[in-house]
Amino acid sequence: MSDLQTTIIKDTTANPAPLGLFAFGMTTVLLNFHNAGYYPLDSMILAMGIFYGGLAQVIVGIMEWKKNNTFGTLAFTSYGLFWLTLVGLILMAKFGWIDKPGDPGLIAYLSIWGFFTGLLLIGTFKLNRALQFVFASLTLLFFMLAFVHYMKMTGNPNAESFEHITGIEGIICGASAMYTGIAQVWNEIYGKVVLPLGPVKK
Repeated sequence: MSDLQTTIIKDTTANPAPLGLFAFGMTTVLLNFHNAGYYPLDSMILAMGIFYGGLAQVIVGIMEWKKNNTFGTLAFTSYGLFWLTLVGLILMAKFGWIDKPGDPGLIAYLSIWGFFTGLLLIGTFKLNRALQFVFASLTLLFFMLAFVHYMKMTGNPNAESFEHITGIEGIICGASAMYTGIAQVWNEIYGKVVLPLGPVKK
């Protein structure tokens, strides 16, 4: 009878999360500069949505799957595909393939993403404070954007002002994701806490 042997495989691959956080954060900041009214929706935002916010996050989600990180897989893959669907909504209407969604459709679209993000927010209660802020501010952002379209649909004269405030909130959300990403990189490089993430006691 042969002896049983146990082989332990050590994961020596890099942490893909900072790439996903920057892809999400930078694209979110740039889009919300538009929402805040600083410049129009143009090819710069759409290109970021396709290649960095979209494809990069999907790739990161696959890398997180390889690292056995269920939360990271779900979050990064989903938000990567969110950016691709958002660009798709714009371009399909632009090319005349299908009508642009009206305010009711956009309210439903943004609200379901807000609900999804709220569910992920609960998962961050076991991770760290930085991610809690990212997901809390993102949940709020989705519902604020949905409310912007509700105000437009009902002809509320304050819709433009509220959209500007929503854009500012989105910039903060994106910046918080960038902070979380660079904190992970710097803390790893220097072997100490350079930027705190606020770990949660498990």
